Amino acid sequence: MSFGDLALKIGMLLVFFGVMIFVGFYCRKNSTDVNGFVLGGRSVGPWLTAFAYGTSYFSAVIFVGYAGQFGWKFGIAATWVGIGNAIIGSFLAWVILGRRTRVMTQHLGSATMPDFFEKRFSAPSLKIAASIVIFIFMIPYTASLYNGLSRLFGMAFSIDYSVCVIAMAVLTAIYVIVGGYMATAVNDFIQGLIMLVGIVAVIAAVLGSKGGFMESLNGLAAASDPTIPNGEVPGIFNSFFGPDPLSLLGVVILTSLGTWGLPQMIGKFYAIKSESSIHKGTIISTFFAIIVAGGCYFLGGFGRLFSEELGAAAGGNPQGGFDNVIPTMLSNLSPFLLAVVIILVLSASMSTLSSLVLTSSSTVTLDLIKGRISRKMDEKKQLLTLRILIVVFIVISAALAIFQSKTGIAFIAQAMGISWGAMAGAFLAPFLYGLYWKRTTAAGCWASMIFSTVFMTIDMFTNLKVFSLNLGFLQSPINAGAFCMIAGLILVPLVSLLSKKPDKAAVDGIFACYQRKVTVLAKDSIETEEP
Repeated sequence: MSFGDLALKIGMLLVFFGVMIFVGFYCRKNSTDVNGFVLGGRSVGPWLTAFAYGTSYFSAVIFVGYAGQFGWKFGIAATWVGIGNAIIGSFLAWVILGRRTRVMTQHLGSATMPDFFEKRFSAPSLKIAASIVIFIFMIPYTASLYNGLSRLFGMAFSIDYSVCVIAMAVLTAIYVIVGGYMATAVNDFIQGLIMLVGIVAVIAAVLGSKGGFMESLNGLAAASDPTIPNGEVPGIFNSFFGPDPLSLLGVVILTSLGTWGLPQMIGKFYAIKSESSIHKGTIISTFFAIIVAGGCYFLGGFGRLFSEELGAAAGGNPQGGFDNVIPTMLSNLSPFLLAVVIILVLSASMSTLSSLVLTSSSTVTLDLIKGRISRKMDEKKQLLTLRILIVVFIVISAALAIFQSKTGIAFIAQAMGISWGAMAGAFLAPFLYGLYWKRTTAAGCWASMIFSTVFMTIDMFTNLKVFSLNLGFLQSPINAGAFCMIAGLILVPLVSLLSKKPDKAAVDGIFACYQRKVTVLAKDSIETEEP
């Protein structure tokens, strides 16, 4: 690597980091109280909210890990995962959850998902249980964010991966601690723009290196893999649904429907400014997901064109694992484009990291410590605790990431699937039914939370070989997570109908927020003459 190339990459990184820090200090005026620090004063516009939603959704795990893995397994059909993310994970999530979440959470005065469960179902124990689930499963999820950086930084710089992790952790901590949610939202917008431009440029460059789109598609048709179902069928990797449509469907469900139950995603709806902002945000968020998610999985679908460069390991998988697919595809890019890719992956990682640690710290502070461990906790103490816990969560996640890179323990790298499945399975159905169905009970919510966390824990221990249990199709954390989400949608109404009805007056009072009466002057209304 020439000095000029290295200087270009480092220079672009320094500019990127400088902007992030500047935004953090610029937004500090919005984080002087808990409402401002956690929710941005519930006054965040559609563009910032939509980009915050999208950048929290798509991390380096998606770009490097999932795109490489599922692109290799399903070929060009992996693009369906990105399309599902856009339609189900973004568009339908905003349409079905956006307005109702914003209206009811403000009506209840809740700032976190566990707090919503307590106030919606009059069940303080649900709040504690939800907080514990978030605390346990959010940390390995957060640690997994760094994994996508290791190979890219190893390819671009001659510096230790630990230095990259620490730098990213420190810089993210600074702007989140100083500027709170608003700094996170503004930086997410900037990072989102980088992701949009970067993914388009990278796809064009990679396919161009293989002769263009049609030539790449023809090359993919010649690929085969006898180790997977239908892998030897001619043209299977450039077919509409790929070699294994059922497994592909499981990936689409987990990565798309899962956003409906993840606290860091739902929290974006708490903070949005108005109903008109929700309508605009729906369109913006969907467009963002189509370009970024669709682009990532579309790019990964051509991974088999680089089989010669990757080499084959035992079982037909690429040498160095699936995380090596995307970095290998990018290894021959120009120094400028490679610098863009590094900033793209940093943007994806830092935006998701900031969202996760803010969600984790607010949940522990407001739902576990306040009023329980510390009976008297004023605004100043809450803010201080929030900032301390952000540091704690970032330090733990960075330490786990460095430990994984030094020891090679695979579980931490695979933790996103387990964490995502456990949280989405536990919370999706209770939250969705809680917004729409008055008959939903606390018992129904408990059934979903207990089933999903227990099942995903069993799945985790099975994959870690702690004990032997044949789960068949559900052995995969991806399929297990999708199963838990669907099971929750059945368990919540079933158990709710079998348990005691909730207090009608209390529930009617909660749902009254959706039918608020508005009085207008006669001159402002349209009057119809009687016949």
